[in-house]
Amino acid sequence: MKDFEYAAATTVDEAVSLLAAHGERAKILAGGTDILVQLREGLRDADLVLDLKKVPEVMELRYDAAAGKESPGLLLGASVPCYRVYENAAISAAYPALADAARIVGGWQIQSRASVGGNLCNSSPAADTIPALIAHGATCHIAGPEGRRTVPVAEFCTAPGKNQLKRGEFLVSLEFAARQPHSGARYIRFIPRNEMDIAVVGAGVWLRTNAKGDTIEEARIALAAVAPKPLFAAEASAWLAGKPATPETFAAAGDLARKIAKPISDMRGPAEYRTHLVGVITARALADALERSREK
Repeated sequence: MKDFEYAAATTVDEAVSLLAAHGERAKILAGGTDILVQLREGLRDADLVLDLKKVPEVMELRYDAAAGKESPGLLLGASVPCYRVYENAAISAAYPALADAARIVGGWQIQSRASVGGNLCNSSPAADTIPALIAHGATCHIAGPEGRRTVPVAEFCTAPGKNQLKRGEFLVSLEFAARQPHSGARYIRFIPRNEMDIAVVGAGVWLRTNAKGDTIEEARIALAAVAPKPLFAAEASAWLAGKPATPETFAAAGDLARKIAKPISDMRGPAEYRTHLVGVITARALADALERSREK
């Protein structure tokens, strides 16, 4: 590992100034579970590693169960470790796909440091948290030299390891709308064995039904590990609106989601198999989300 400077910012403005001064030679440490490995193995290089864990906004975890439909129900700081998400019973109940994904980001030792925000900014096509974030309709709050801006998570990743962050910018937090009545969500991934902890296919879904629970009123489907970046299955999501909440409907939605999958063949499996899995995993996740929508 090459030598680098270390700094721990205590405010958003200080972090922006340090990042702007060092440009591409600065790397952010949210939890450190990715960047430190990358630096040690020579996959990335840095003159400055900037620790954000002393910035209050990036460590904030605020949940408001009484928030209205258009109000933030959850504000998740970019450096909040995964375990704080899934160990919070109220957050897990309100945003279950997020809890599903946070619970499987590495082992429990990793989860004590790794963050959802860091997983998003690493921008791996196979990242577990990103489909869950898209399914829950999360929004990124970004700070930089030109001020602050917001970006939907569905638009954040642009290519493997690439995203919309510009020079001097960093992810401050993620915002989620309040949970809606009669809604449920689920994230499922397929891995060939526990020792290969990278998704062959991942699917994050969210749906909302009518009061009877027999008709889908709104849905979102997102996929991982089947394209150069995580995907929002817009056509399949829109198609579900107004459809009966049945296994047949979920299977058809899985077929539609499969249309946007463009996986490669690699050590995790051939492209044809992974494309097939998209339909299977999506249908299964929708069925689980439906069950969760009926829970009190």
